[in-house]
Amino acid sequence: MDMLKVYLSGEIHTDWREQIVAGAEGLDVVFSSPVTDHDASDDCGVAIMGAENDKFWHDHKGAKLNAIRTRRGIEQADVVVVRFGEKYKQWNAAFDAGYAAALGKSVIVLSMPEHQHALKEVHAAALAVTSEPRQVVEILRYVLTGALPS
Repeated sequence: MDMLKVYLSGEIHTDWREQIVAGAEGLDVVFSSPVTDHDASDDCGVAIMGAENDKFWHDHKGAKLNAIRTRRGIEQADVVVVRFGEKYKQWNAAFDAGYAAALGKSVIVLSMPEHQHALKEVHAAALAVTSEPRQVVEILRYVLTGALPS
């Protein structure tokens, strides 16, 4: 099997990405993700294309540039992992999950069990719903090797 390309989308305030990357060490996986530096992500548009007086247009420029990166990452991925953190109202993560599913990408959702109802449509579009980063790693290991957890 060829190298697996995995895009890690969603919540940026915890170390779940690092846990998955470390756990997948030795597997033929390459990871990509959005910019996880919150300030850089918010300010990329005005840093590149010029300042805006109105916060709406400031955010608009950043969102458009981030969409280029996100779409590219999702389109090039084989698997898209979408993490919803403590507060499930992360609209960009929901968009990423839907976009990936619409493209026929394999989607793994990483969310807390208590968010099941709030995320029911997102979970329905996913091929797997997990609650811990190690479960994502075990799915990737199984996909690549067929091996079950020991």
